[in-house]
Amino acid sequence: MDSVRVKDYMVSQPVTVTESVSIAEAARLITERKVSGLVVVDDDQNAVGMLSELDCLRTLLSERYNGQVLGAQPVSAVMTQPVTCCGPDADIISIAESMLKHKQRRRPVVQSNQLVGQITCRQLLGAMLDFG
Repeated sequence: MDSVRVKDYMVSQPVTVTESVSIAEAARLITERKVSGLVVVDDDQNAVGMLSELDCLRTLLSERYNGQVLGAQPVSAVMTQPVTCCGPDADIISIAESMLKHKQRRRPVVQSNQLVGQITCRQLLGAMLDFG
């Protein structure tokens, strides 16, 4: 497979939330937008964490089991951090290998420290099939 860049397959406007958004709000956004996770950003749109649907489900189940208010915590309490990012000119194969190695389903794409997109397993699969 010739060198294919992340920018050719990335989602250019990933679904994001800020660190202070509640888990319930984030879970609603995940279900409404039909995505498996969100990029957590700060006020300057820097990627500071990742929040998956599994993170939300794990938290909501635990809160339900323990009789707590569902989803009241901020996403910062359960998001994955630090976040591993890549640049738009990164090679798709290298990113796919890295994501497999680290068991990641998505990776923010940043340029000059600003979020410009996201690459997910779904886009990587599409790239492999396009150039298979």
